[in-house]
Amino acid sequence: MAVLSIPDLNVTERDPQKIRQFMNDRGIFFDQWQADVVFEDTANQEEILKAYESSLTPFMHSGGYQTADVITINKLTENYEAIRAKFLSEHTHSEDEIRFFVDGEGLFWFNLETEPVFNLLCEKGDLISVPQGTKHWFDAGESDPFVKAIRIFIDMSGWVPEYTHSKLEERFADFRVAR
Repeated sequence: MAVLSIPDLNVTERDPQKIRQFMNDRGIFFDQWQADVVFEDTANQEEILKAYESSLTPFMHSGGYQTADVITINKLTENYEAIRAKFLSEHTHSEDEIRFFVDGEGLFWFNLETEPVFNLLCEKGDLISVPQGTKHWFDAGESDPFVKAIRIFIDMSGWVPEYTHSKLEERFADFRVAR
């Protein structure tokens, strides 16, 4: 279940309908899909994509998306510190960043500049689409990370981050989601 936080206002929201409305009001698509398939750690990309094909195919067709892959991050991920550092720097993309969490969790942070910075903890079943050009960063966790998510693209080159070099993310480095 997703958790929305606005640290500067000391706001935490857990109601999925209120979260969906908050995100959608800001142009960030958020939805929740069934994620009832349990995968072995050895499950490959093809198995995971096949398991969600009936939901993915219509979604991809309606949005003009061409390809999907699976990203898995866990405590065995080589070079995790360097990978995490890249995600933790505020950046934008030239196309929408779409993630469907089939397992695990990750924290998306948003800097819309017209309001306080907020974040959304995405968990199993959460689907998020960060619009192109939106300033954001992502945290899979400092220790014991676990993310298994389907990434959806029009063109994978649009996923390349364009860093803002604002260093705003440093201000929130000690934030912890209230469970």
